[in-house]
Amino acid sequence: MTHAEDAYALFEKAIGTSDGTGDWLLVDQARINAFADVTEDHQFIHVDPEKAAELSPYKVTIAHGFLTLSLLVPLTSSIPQPLERAVGAVMGVNYGFEKIRFIAPVKVDSRIRAESSVSAVELKDPNTLQVTRTVTVEIEGETKPALVAEWVTRAIYS
Repeated sequence: MTHAEDAYALFEKAIGTSDGTGDWLLVDQARINAFADVTEDHQFIHVDPEKAAELSPYKVTIAHGFLTLSLLVPLTSSIPQPLERAVGAVMGVNYGFEKIRFIAPVKVDSRIRAESSVSAVELKDPNTLQVTRTVTVEIEGETKPALVAEWVTRAIYS
């Protein structure tokens, strides 16, 4: 058996169970502004606290939805993963998303964290796995999540 085939069996057993929850991450105005600069999206609801207080239903600035999505890497990297799934892994790459829903806004100075569970796994070839995870980004103190995404990655094994 290859390392990928061994990992496939482990991922298959984990389908539907949570891998856990990661660490909290602060989304402050400096992070929002930096993202606005990189993406050239300077809509007032993100970068103008005074105008947001006056015109926005949230009364504060909010993070771009794509900023929250882009934070999936650091948010999920703090979720402990079983080491046996990584035996022989050479690299992992983003493959895309099956579905992304932005449920609730991330208000400035909120803390967010991710919860992840394996929802599907495919053995693409003897050395490659395609893993789909359902990732939910929680907002501290809020009942609704910021986003829920079906994130597809590929893991390449030696």
